[in-house]
Amino acid sequence: MKSRLRKTILGIAVASLALAGSAQAADVTIGYQLLYGPWKAKMKELRAKGLGGKSIEFVKFTSGTEVINAMASGSVDISLSGSSPTAAGYSRGVDLHVIYIYDNINDAEALVVDKSITAPQDLKGKTIAVPFVSTTHFHMMFALEQFNISPRALKVIDMSPPDMIAAWERGDINGGFVWDPALGRMKQKGRVLITSGDLSNWGKATFDAMLAHKNFTKKNPQFACQWVKMVATADADYRANPGKYGPGTANAKAIAASVSGDEAQVAGVLALYGYPALEEQISAAWLGGGVQKALRATSEFLKSQGKLDRVLKSYADSATPKFAKMAMEGGC
Repeated sequence: MKSRLRKTILGIAVASLALAGSAQAADVTIGYQLLYGPWKAKMKELRAKGLGGKSIEFVKFTSGTEVINAMASGSVDISLSGSSPTAAGYSRGVDLHVIYIYDNINDAEALVVDKSITAPQDLKGKTIAVPFVSTTHFHMMFALEQFNISPRALKVIDMSPPDMIAAWERGDINGGFVWDPALGRMKQKGRVLITSGDLSNWGKATFDAMLAHKNFTKKNPQFACQWVKMVATADADYRANPGKYGPGTANAKAIAASVSGDEAQVAGVLALYGYPALEEQISAAWLGGGVQKALRATSEFLKSQGKLDRVLKSYADSATPKFAKMAMEGGC
């Protein structure tokens, strides 16, 4: 009898906790990665106060692949993702679209190598880490193609940025193609062999995108607009006042805290990226057509690498300028 009573009490307690958890569930789930960005200066405030009357839960991801898996399962509404995992996700049927260009990567991603590598041909026989199906994986393979080096001539391994730092410190790898904060850590003991900016100039541009689940934006167009407007406003503030993001500033401290980074690095890292204004966002270079073309080209590359089974006939719905236009026109 006592056992049955304990089970009953335990059942009531568990149910109460479940109801409490449901009552406290946030209205919107936003995914983020360990990248610096102007809007992250507002992250603490957004977590506490929400946006547009909706509460927000932030979920950390260490790779674009994790983001796409979460979006496929419906556990995240909006998130940052690189162009390569975005292309892979869309090609595999994940119901997503790009609603904002978080950044043009430029020189913010780079291949850092140790002393054993002084020229591209020295990559042969070495071990290089990249997060698979990421923008740096895409550029690593493109770089090898440009250097006329077979991927089989070296060991390219899959590794998340945090794991890459640890492997680098142990001497387990000869290099890694990655982004900050991991990039800054690796630069302390290594040298940059090539950057994404170099490779973009050779014809293969990469970018970080703000993705949203299509079902979410269909039901919440006002929030999607408000989110884009908030990020765009932060980007505009940075472009106009980069000094407000330097060492010791409130912005640098808040951005660093959001990703457990180093405030002294924030200004230098932000300067490596390009942050397109809303007018550029909706243009043919980006959401008005350029993103769709880039995602198709990336998908074709991933298929050639055996990472995708097929390339879709159309990528027209993989991005939309709708919410950037709404933000520009005062629609939210």
